[in-house]
Amino acid sequence: MDYGISGLSLIPVRKEPSEKSEMVTQVLFGEHFEIFEEMVGWSHVRLAWDGYEGWIDSKMITPLNARTFNRLEKRAFAVTGDIISIVPVNNEQNLTLVAGSTLPVWRPYLKEFSIANEKYKAPGEVFYGNRKNTRNVLITQALKYFNAPYLWGGRSPFGIDCSGFTQVIYKMIGLPIPRDASQQVKMGTALSFVDEAKPGDLAFFDDEEGNIVHVGIIWKRNKIIHASGKVRIDNVDQFGIFNVDLKRYTHKMRVMKKIIDSDETD
Repeated sequence: MDYGISGLSLIPVRKEPSEKSEMVTQVLFGEHFEIFEEMVGWSHVRLAWDGYEGWIDSKMITPLNARTFNRLEKRAFAVTGDIISIVPVNNEQNLTLVAGSTLPVWRPYLKEFSIANEKYKAPGEVFYGNRKNTRNVLITQALKYFNAPYLWGGRSPFGIDCSGFTQVIYKMIGLPIPRDASQQVKMGTALSFVDEAKPGDLAFFDDEEGNIVHVGIIWKRNKIIHASGKVRIDNVDQFGIFNVDLKRYTHKMRVMKKIIDSDETD
């Protein structure tokens, strides 16, 4: 078994080993993975964060040995909170990290992390260890993505899909959730009424066949933050999402889920 880590801001993960193939997700900086199979120029990987599988360009991989991989699996992880973080490499180069990036081997007192045996200083907001006021943090981070464009398979403020948005925001409060809405809906406790929902709870929406096709984050009473065309705020009730621009319902409510154990909102 071989292992790797992303030393780039974003690595596209494709359904098939081709640049023309659909992008199904992205690897953010510092996220590690297993490599199962290799073809000419391509590697079939499984992401450690969520178990997602796909193909990535082998040139984009920073190799990782088994010992370091296992070490990362056991350590608490640090995550960037700023929409963009600029990390100096040397006098001529920087690393540009998007929100939700992982900082491997984080040393909180030094504000330092390591990747490929190189040490870097991390400026800006970093989430690490036990998070407090998780619901407030979640909403604050979600609102930073306002107007981020929709991108199928995206997980960054430069392009993000609905479940990529919820997954990355939950990552910032230290809570792993699956990549796709159809998987995320299986987590948590179902809420009976819209009024029971608290900021940070998730709402799921289905199509005519009953398939879960959309997810968003409850903000406050009858408001939802979600990625649909762009990250936006719309009205939500027991019927679904009412788009404030189109003046009509665009998504049909299926269920709301409480994922966060704590009920604190301050």
